[in-house]
Amino acid sequence: MKLINKKNKVYTQIFHVFTEEEWIKSNKNFNKNIATFFTGKKHEIFVNAHEEGITYFIGLGKSSLQNFEIQQVALKFSQTQKEKLHAVPTLLLADFMNEKQFEEFVKGLLMGTYNYPFEKKHPFWNAKFELHFENLSQKKLDHISRKAEALSNGQIACQEWLNKPANLKKPDIFSLYLKNLAKRHELKYTVFNRKKCEELGLGAYLSVNQGSAYDAAFTILEYKTTVKNAKTFGLVGKCILFDTGGISLKNSANLHYMKSDMGGATAVVGTLIYAAEMNLPVNIVAVLPITDNAISEKALLPSDVITAYNGKTIEVLDTDAEGRLILADGLAYLSKNYKTDFLIDLATLTGSSVRMFGDTCAAMFSNDEELKNLLIKTGDHTNQRLWNLPLWDVWKDDIQSDVADLKNLSMKPVGDCIIAAKFLEQFIENHPKWAHLDIAGVAFGNVGYAKEKAATGYGVQLLTDLIENYH
Repeated sequence: MKLINKKNKVYTQIFHVFTEEEWIKSNKNFNKNIATFFTGKKHEIFVNAHEEGITYFIGLGKSSLQNFEIQQVALKFSQTQKEKLHAVPTLLLADFMNEKQFEEFVKGLLMGTYNYPFEKKHPFWNAKFELHFENLSQKKLDHISRKAEALSNGQIACQEWLNKPANLKKPDIFSLYLKNLAKRHELKYTVFNRKKCEELGLGAYLSVNQGSAYDAAFTILEYKTTVKNAKTFGLVGKCILFDTGGISLKNSANLHYMKSDMGGATAVVGTLIYAAEMNLPVNIVAVLPITDNAISEKALLPSDVITAYNGKTIEVLDTDAEGRLILADGLAYLSKNYKTDFLIDLATLTGSSVRMFGDTCAAMFSNDEELKNLLIKTGDHTNQRLWNLPLWDVWKDDIQSDVADLKNLSMKPVGDCIIAAKFLEQFIENHPKWAHLDIAGVAFGNVGYAKEKAATGYGVQLLTDLIENYH
């Protein structure tokens, strides 16, 4: 999308954006019929066809709206009007908009173009589409355009991979994508197959992978800046490409949704894309323990005792609590082999977090007050919200095992998202700034572009905003 700071003599397409307050001030200048159908309320759209072309009246609602709400309005407009919109120079009229508000509007327009399978057929991706806005300099418009495209590229990649059917994202297919992504964005790419994982002692990860027909692919992607003394973010994304539950087989009712169990990994991938395209002055080390959780004669059995990368033994009571096993090795490997300022893992981990929060926010756990507050602030700012939950040691008692150091879940029917977080804490190797984000309820759900549940893109804006503004 080209953003232009100039005005043509004639426009056949105009986006006229109003808050309710701005509309009250301005509607006397318009045809009375328009005021009958348009009031400026949030998500309200009125299409006015006239001799010169088409004007879209777009309502934002109250003037006290937050920036992310502007993005939401633009996204919905982009989704719902795509069949009517034309790839032509378009004038945006919104004199009240400041730079940040305009940026959010453009982000929404681009992210609203997503539909699975993604192709750049939407008018906003056509080279003939230009958005003309006089309120900002061309230099600022160019920067906003770059940011919006980088973010949409990251979030669309996140959504696309989460939405793919299971047979289109087998481990070898996803690994090839990551290898090519690393080459394109000059990321360091490392992958450990099953033999190498055995040599390294990644036993918790391998215990899940052992039932798979596909080789292990414990993957590390590194983005490095040339800026000296830059902060380093360690990211671990749960990457179960399909989760049958293993021998502890899931109920078949919603099993088709288990293609979404890689939401943590796709959020990390989207973040890497944004960081690379924006040349952010940070370092990122991302660990993606890639596998499926399958059933076979070699699959992990309930009651098995396994040894994790850090030497701790784990009694596996439920093979459907596999995400915390692969994350355990991901966290331990990253903590032992890399020096990071912040360590964050994301995972579609527990039904417990879904039952607790639904699709309103993710469950967050952190051992550091500063990181916790930064994440909460960033979540509120991006509308990818988080709610902090406790990591009290009393929960550790529930994962003590008679036959191993730990067991992979509690037998109590309460607080499993807290139990899972407490379990993961045993593998961060005393990292002082760690956060675990359980995104099970927010990564995949009701969206405007699909009839069924689909990828929301949750996590990309949260992480990119955090990294970009607090490095």
